[in-house]
Amino acid sequence: MIIVYNFINKKIETIPHCADYYFNSMINNKKESFLLKSQKSSSSIPVSKTSDLETTNKNILIEPTPEVSTKAPYSGQFECETGNYHTFCPISCVSWLYQKIEDSFFLVIGTKTCGYFLQNALGVMIFAEPRYAMAELEESDISAQLNDYKELKRLCLQIKQDRNPSVIVWIGTCTTEIIKMDLEGMAPKLEADIGIPIVVARANGLDYAFTQGEDTVLAAMAQKCPERLKNINVSSPELLDPQNSSNNSINGVQKNEVQKKELVLFGSLPSTIANQLQFELKRQGINVSGWLPSARYSDLPALDENVYVCGINPFLSRTATSLMRRRKCKLISAPFPIGPDGTRAWVEKICNVFGIVPTGLEEREKTIWTNLADSINFIKGKSVFFMGDNLLEISLARFLIRCGMTVYEIGIPYMDKRFQAGELALLEKTCIEMKVPFPRIVEKPDNYYQIQRIKELKPDLVITGMAHANPLEARGIVTKWSVELTFAQIHGFTNAKDLIDLISKPLYRKQHLEKHDSLNKTFAL
Repeated sequence: MIIVYNFINKKIETIPHCADYYFNSMINNKKESFLLKSQKSSSSIPVSKTSDLETTNKNILIEPTPEVSTKAPYSGQFECETGNYHTFCPISCVSWLYQKIEDSFFLVIGTKTCGYFLQNALGVMIFAEPRYAMAELEESDISAQLNDYKELKRLCLQIKQDRNPSVIVWIGTCTTEIIKMDLEGMAPKLEADIGIPIVVARANGLDYAFTQGEDTVLAAMAQKCPERLKNINVSSPELLDPQNSSNNSINGVQKNEVQKKELVLFGSLPSTIANQLQFELKRQGINVSGWLPSARYSDLPALDENVYVCGINPFLSRTATSLMRRRKCKLISAPFPIGPDGTRAWVEKICNVFGIVPTGLEEREKTIWTNLADSINFIKGKSVFFMGDNLLEISLARFLIRCGMTVYEIGIPYMDKRFQAGELALLEKTCIEMKVPFPRIVEKPDNYYQIQRIKELKPDLVITGMAHANPLEARGIVTKWSVELTFAQIHGFTNAKDLIDLISKPLYRKQHLEKHDSLNKTFAL
């Protein structure tokens, strides 16, 4: 096992036109007719696999609370085609998490293929010295000729000497899953030996989609958060009279201690966006006591049963499960702050849980929509099709429906209906207010059937992963890379303009190209 800090550019030979070859073969080699598939009733469609949150609550009676509702969140059509994940590799979460957690070091344990992916996808310069590295598994590691613990200890000691991080995050890959490397078993012993906390996250592409890599890291990091200290009421008579304090304490803690609601937000965002969301809550009188992840490992938020947690992104269901089940936190099931409507609903839901009447949100949302009028008029009436890649599809579809677009289908690699209950309810409410039919939601979509539906529906825009973008463009279909929406700043009120510009840019490009072609034909005549 060797460690690779910097990725030097290497030429990787590829098959010419491999994307087109795959695209054509996928269409030509399928024997089952799409028409036969589309005529099947919804009852014949396989049921979606049970999510993490649904599995943990399978044998538990759940009482309705203001935070979590047990009613069906969405009246539209759900389907599951059980297709393969056609998404970006989840180990790409390293690219933004190592920048967010400033005193961390990420060690990706995999093969040369993983190293090539990080090298090309993240664009690492040889002089950048990023705070992550590849532990490349060699033949001796895979054949168990070397001791995994000794090799990882040697690498971690080298990292400690070179970088001295506050925490080391091990990122497991497909290879570590296949050879059954016991990372969780080795981490506690090695952590005690080297004196640095070790967080183990399995971000392999066999089990997780693109953005779920962050979810696995945050779920593992939630176990490292400290316990919350109890707040003692200093003005209590027991504290003022030491003689009575012994009779009114249990295990050294006063009986009449004051428990105050605290809010912790989980999800990785740039500091500027995080500050904007905190400011929106502060205007309503709500202070955010911490973030997961925090900028420094030592600043991880303290958690207990009196802490309320709320997610920022819809792909963090495993983190929500860990916070509720293992740390006993209370989850606020709110829509996600994407777009003006989502941000307003997100703030209102948190205010509702904290017993605060929100003020000024309606006027603020109207102002944002007024400023977006020109962009909305351009995309209004156009249609969009989501093939599914980054798990942001539900929130983006809801925003585009509010902008007047028609959403034919929402493909999504993984759907946790319980965690996204608030977002699904807002999507349904938006469709009713805009007087449009509920869009079809397809979990784990089969790309073959999706391509057939795209050929029939002819949407104005297809939001897809990079694997299918160029073949679709070659066939005259306008596309948008979903990975751009993952890395862009789209949260909060102030970034709504950037979000709608990302959607409208390929449509503007098509319009300009059509004008250019018409001018060329005119001059040719």
